[in-house]
Amino acid sequence: MAGQYHESAERLTKLTLDLHRAWMSIKEELEAMDWYQQRIDATDNKELKEVLKHNRDEEKEHAAMLMEWVRRNDAAFAKELKDYLFTDKPITEIEESPK
Repeated sequence: MAGQYHESAERLTKLTLDLHRAWMSIKEELEAMDWYQQRIDATDNKELKEVLKHNRDEEKEHAAMLMEWVRRNDAAFAKELKDYLFTDKPITEIEESPK
């Protein structure tokens, strides 16, 4: 992970370094989900399609696990997740609605 920081790693807290690891891992999981989805759409082979779907869904599990770790370690992000996830309210109106 050397060279991926915007600031000197020596100046970053252990939490910041771990959050960075989690964020980079989430990005990689999302990218993998996208690639698998494209391959699912592109193949005409039914058996391969099922394997790719399985692999894509495993990446979703990994991303969710990482998001939960971040939620537990970043209070401000946890608040935003609490506000925006698992609601039927119009997304753009949530910020303006009374809490």
